[in-house]
Amino acid sequence: MIAWTYNSLRRLFLGSPLPTAWQHHTKLPVWLGLPVFSSDALSSVAYGTEEVLLVLLLAGAGVLHYSWNISIGVALLLAIVAISYRQTIHAYPNGGGSYIVARENLGVSFGLVAGAALLIDYVLTVAVSTASGVAAIVSALPQLAAYRVDICLLCILFVALANLRGAKESGLLFAFPTYLFVGSFVIMIGYGLYKIALVGGMAPVPVTPEHTPPTAVTSVTLLLILRAFSSGCAALTGVEAVSNGVPAFKKPESRNAAATLTLMAVILSGLFLGISYLANAYRIIPDVTLNPITHQFEAHETVVSMIARGVFGRDGFYYVIQAATAMILILAANTSFADFPRLAQLLAKDRFLPRQFANIGDRLVFANGIIVLWFLASLLLVLFRGQTHALIPLYAVGVFLS
Repeated sequence: MIAWTYNSLRRLFLGSPLPTAWQHHTKLPVWLGLPVFSSDALSSVAYGTEEVLLVLLLAGAGVLHYSWNISIGVALLLAIVAISYRQTIHAYPNGGGSYIVARENLGVSFGLVAGAALLIDYVLTVAVSTASGVAAIVSALPQLAAYRVDICLLCILFVALANLRGAKESGLLFAFPTYLFVGSFVIMIGYGLYKIALVGGMAPVPVTPEHTPPTAVTSVTLLLILRAFSSGCAALTGVEAVSNGVPAFKKPESRNAAATLTLMAVILSGLFLGISYLANAYRIIPDVTLNPITHQFEAHETVVSMIARGVFGRDGFYYVIQAATAMILILAANTSFADFPRLAQLLAKDRFLPRQFANIGDRLVFANGIIVLWFLASLLLVLFRGQTHALIPLYAVGVFLS
């Protein structure tokens, strides 16, 4: 009876087992590869600019204009990284990304450093993107702030279950939110630029935070600028995901993966620079307060929410932006759920992780990797109380080390 109940629930949530011969049917075209492998990178638009502003805010609101120059630097680095990974895709069509490249060209030790960094990055990607997505929900519905961590945990569980059903099914599920996010942000940036052009290059109405900005605690130094740049490089997270998952694409795998990577890089850089420009033009000051106990900023409204409020007002399309932002950020965890198990499988085949990570489940996915990722990311969200900016410094470790 217990076994029958377990199997019934398993089929209900995960679907019926798939024969191994059907594996080629699970391969992804470019239009599905973008939401599966690029949702992480694209979603970072929602918090990349904000992280730059939060670091600069330590020196006072008067220095926030430096964020535009820093954003240009981040976009240039993105172009270099994307070009490099395009070469990786064609040179290593079996996937593996930084781990395989470092191992074959620099040796096993360097490969393990890159692999470990990527695994850390994927865990933090799930935690950061989910926390940021829930922050967008709380910005629109402040009464849910007390349930921030609970909502985060439910969102991660949903994404994990979707991925346990299979890569193609998760791609179909997440395609609409990804394209809604891109389309709505293009409209917001375009309309915001149009309103600025109407008044000679100045924002029609500056957007002010509801809470008094914290006082400056330091001065502008090269170290502060570099710290802001490194925080802004959170926008680069997930760029390597396509090169890790080349075998998941339809034939010709390398060409389709390279096309997906190029499309992602163009969209990401355009949206990131657009949001950064609007943040400067509307003279956005992050709506945060300084916690006297933890000495960390606690966010009340996201920068994207403030921009949308300035462009559209707090009704109508504003809620479309917030809904699209929340969905893409929560579903951005899907990129990690697609790549963490694949990388863990490669490490397991090389005998650097338990062999169970190399086992493929009855839905033709590496289920053990998905379950471990879900557990670790959930633990981080509980420990850091679902605060995005508290997780970002850890995030930078995986990003830059790999």
